[in-house]
Amino acid sequence: MRKSKLLSACATLVVISAAGPAHATDPDAALAQMKTQVFSLGPNGEKPAAASTVTLGDDELAKVKAKHAKAALVFHYGGNDWSNAQEAALKAQFAAEGIDVIATTDAGFKPEKQVADIETVMAQKPDIIVSIPVDAVATAAAFKAAADKGVKLVFMDNVPKGFTAGKEYVSSVSADNYGNGVAAAHLMAKALGGKGEIGLVFHAADFFVTRQRYDGFKKTILQDYPNIKIVGEQGIGGPDFSGDAEKAASALLTEHPRLNAIWAVWDVPAEGVMAAARAAGRDDLVVVNEDLGENVAIAMAKGEFIKGIASQRPYDQGVTEAKLAAYALIGKPAPAYVALPAAPITRDTLLAAWQEIYHQPAPDKVVKSMK
Repeated sequence: MRKSKLLSACATLVVISAAGPAHATDPDAALAQMKTQVFSLGPNGEKPAAASTVTLGDDELAKVKAKHAKAALVFHYGGNDWSNAQEAALKAQFAAEGIDVIATTDAGFKPEKQVADIETVMAQKPDIIVSIPVDAVATAAAFKAAADKGVKLVFMDNVPKGFTAGKEYVSSVSADNYGNGVAAAHLMAKALGGKGEIGLVFHAADFFVTRQRYDGFKKTILQDYPNIKIVGEQGIGGPDFSGDAEKAASALLTEHPRLNAIWAVWDVPAEGVMAAARAAGRDDLVVVNEDLGENVAIAMAKGEFIKGIASQRPYDQGVTEAKLAAYALIGKPAPAYVALPAAPITRDTLLAAWQEIYHQPAPDKVVKSMK
């Protein structure tokens, strides 16, 4: 299979705008640092504020409740663990603030669908829109029209092109995606004993946070682990990210028969990587991915393929987004960019990590797979 035409363009992104941790050849020591540090910069180069600084006092909360505001949630795509956790957290926190969630949309990772979704929810006159733009350019005009009508915009991860915090939007909230890439690199090194040949399955689109993951992972491998060689890369564009990743991983395994491991940009592509490994009879393949989803958690619990996960904290992100929307309603100044630290996960920490990340016990399928 021919490599993605976007590979050369994405590969130039290894020139990083955010600083990673000091050189670390001991993965365990490096991972111990990751839980409290944030390495990402915001969409416009902003320094991150900690989510713990985003708070509402009792008097402020009373003022928000008095607004009887309405909010719409405009997702890039739904039905996955990340979106479900954000939606649950947003609805819970908005309910605590007396804000009514009037609509939740799923664009299926299609910019034109998200533009239509914005127009649809605007007909319901929301005071707030919380959204993750599918495409920073293609959706910009629709979001700008909403902002011009006085809607308070809070973004997850991505920000429309040309938008400025405090002007067109309130704030942007994300995981420390660069840091998650760094953590995944250390998890990969730990699983491989510091040596081996690896391939990368990355997101070929120009999407801010997935690019950060790629940058953080690749730079850390290159600078900290000279005995781990990146021998191949494949970009995937979706919307069938599992199917695309299966084809990409199959190509990597065919071209590089001595490949020891593959990094996947999030959990759904990792599912495709596992399918390709099974088809190739490569039960020994090590897979490390970003994001904690149920299927990769089950594989990790069973000891199959998944040896490390560098996760976001989507529930806490959703809570933070709802609080920032409340800031805007009462004119409280908001930080331009808020990031939550990476959550490195191994099999030993899997069940506790699920509780921490999703604020609920791990699903029965995951728990039973640990036995």
